[in-house]
Amino acid sequence: MALASSLFQCADPKKWQQVSDIYWEVVEAVGAKKKGLVDLDRCINGSYTIVWGIFLGGSQLTPLFFQRGKFRPRLQQMVASNPESTVESCTRKAFQHLPNVSAAIEELCQLKGIGPATASAVLCAGAPESAAFMADEAVESVPGLVPIQYNLKHYLKFLEEIRKKSETLNAESEEKNWTPHRVELCLWAWKVGQKMCPKLLETLEDADERPVKKLKTK
Repeated sequence: MALASSLFQCADPKKWQQVSDIYWEVVEAVGAKKKGLVDLDRCINGSYTIVWGIFLGGSQLTPLFFQRGKFRPRLQQMVASNPESTVESCTRKAFQHLPNVSAAIEELCQLKGIGPATASAVLCAGAPESAAFMADEAVESVPGLVPIQYNLKHYLKFLEEIRKKSETLNAESEEKNWTPHRVELCLWAWKVGQKMCPKLLETLEDADERPVKKLKTK
């Protein structure tokens, strides 16, 4: 199955691993046009996420929301207006609700300017094994979820499909390291890569379709 078809329909962890391996190259391609994205993404999806799983301060919440989303000044002001103590208290309670993602999102949505999509970004930053970011590109990659509705019901449908995919990949993988968040990142990288760096994805297809050389036997 060529990668040019739907990545979401693919059940081969090796093909997903190929996309995972180029994730940062895609981020850098986007970062060339979106200043600060690379450093911000490395903070969110790098080594700091375990610490952030306890709680987020207001100063962390604002850039988290605008990691990949469209710039909306008014909404940014609303997010930034949340008192530090309120953000800390709310995020602590949200993570305590896990693995009940629905309850965790409802808790986070009490903050100004925060809806299910933004709340999902907070959760996957600290609990990638439980949540996936409701990125447009990832949601659009899942059959039956277009048009996107930015509500809790739609997010839970998305998360359920992403969880099933992570379970399928883990069943076929020796490492068993596929989380909902990692699956979502791959879907984002594949979708965005088609627009920003299609030649990079073509190299994946070439590698995937290249015939395996047989060893000579005596």
